[in-house]
Amino acid sequence: MIFLYNLLLPLAALVGLPYYAVRMVLTGKYRKSLGPKLGFYPDSKVFSGLGGSPRIWMHAVSVGEVTAAAPVMAELRTRYPRACLVLSTSTETGREMADRLVTEATAHIYYPLDLPFVVARMLRRVRPDVFVPTETELWPNFLTQCRARGVQVVLVNGRISPRSFRRYGRTRFFWKGLLEGLDGLGMISETDARRVQELGALREKVQVLGNAKYDSLASRTSDDLRAEISRKLDIRPGSPVFVAGSTHEGEEDACLAVYRRLLEVDPEFQLILVPRHIERGDAVADLVRQAGFKDIFRVSEMGGGRRRKGNRIVIVDVIGELFKAYSLATVVYCGGSLVPRGGQNILEAAAWGKVVLYGPSMEDFEGEKALLEEAGAGISVADEKELLARMLYLLADPEQLKRRGEQGRLAIAANAGAARRYADLIGRHLAVR
Repeated sequence: MIFLYNLLLPLAALVGLPYYAVRMVLTGKYRKSLGPKLGFYPDSKVFSGLGGSPRIWMHAVSVGEVTAAAPVMAELRTRYPRACLVLSTSTETGREMADRLVTEATAHIYYPLDLPFVVARMLRRVRPDVFVPTETELWPNFLTQCRARGVQVVLVNGRISPRSFRRYGRTRFFWKGLLEGLDGLGMISETDARRVQELGALREKVQVLGNAKYDSLASRTSDDLRAEISRKLDIRPGSPVFVAGSTHEGEEDACLAVYRRLLEVDPEFQLILVPRHIERGDAVADLVRQAGFKDIFRVSEMGGGRRRKGNRIVIVDVIGELFKAYSLATVVYCGGSLVPRGGQNILEAAAWGKVVLYGPSMEDFEGEKALLEEAGAGISVADEKELLARMLYLLADPEQLKRRGEQGRLAIAANAGAARRYADLIGRHLAVR
């Protein structure tokens, strides 16, 4: 199977290369990461300074996975103060988030492209005792070479979304061997555990250990963080604010329509729009103007010295500000859910004590949805009309809005502790070495 996989890799590269080349030229995306993903690092000191023991390499694909990896890395640093802790990411936005959140790492690197010679080079440089992928990120050549070198592979915060389960299921014959070769699998929920076993993981290696994102969120909220974003965006705490976070194409129009109606209720309402992909900043700004709103402020403009002065609509088109922006919200909509994208992370807003509204497409966040709905802090809506109706209902009863938000915050805090359990799992496999 690995032979067949490597035989098809050049074909896949030929098909995909033109697309990525065009994206690189037009948007600048991938320029920073392409060289390192091929094993080329301008600063050789990145690897010469990798001292310490034990040696643990954790991988987090992008922003969401980094938030799960952060508390686990912090726990590992506490337990192994002399360890070599390497964190890799696949995306440039993930790397930016890692630089901000994961200060415990000895080094931050990019995950190599799954080419045998590139993988071999990176494994020789890092020399891990244990490799720790997050959220079921599996690459055949990398895992095969880890096994050949005696590197333990321990999955943490593992999840199998319905879409991934269907996709993996169609090629189960291929993934079965890779999953059987993993040394330990810590999964978020019983559903994730069942799915990964159906795909081929050995039952005795699978454990349900919870979601480390709860730990990350519980530790990140603070009055200082709220005050920081309040000053930055010039929004007074307590002002009426509608935050639409992680929106996808097709959702901003609905949010703008809802916002127009909120202005009829309270002309002081402000809107913070945070597109899921920051490269859509220009397109989102155009949509806002087409909807008749001219007073727009884009956070990316702050780099040029501009400051917000009374603009009703703020577009957050930079990485790392969404979590803080939620702290200013009166009402919240979390995107990727009115369109069929499987949802986005609804816990970030709930960690600040906010009630979160979302559409019907939440397949990738079933556990989080169930937790918040049980606490009364998560509300599913069918469409734009119901989104507005639910928001108006909540705004009419501020005490209920506050009470339900606090119940969600407490539910998240009560589910903390997964990072410690994942560190326990990793520690047991270090002892195998």
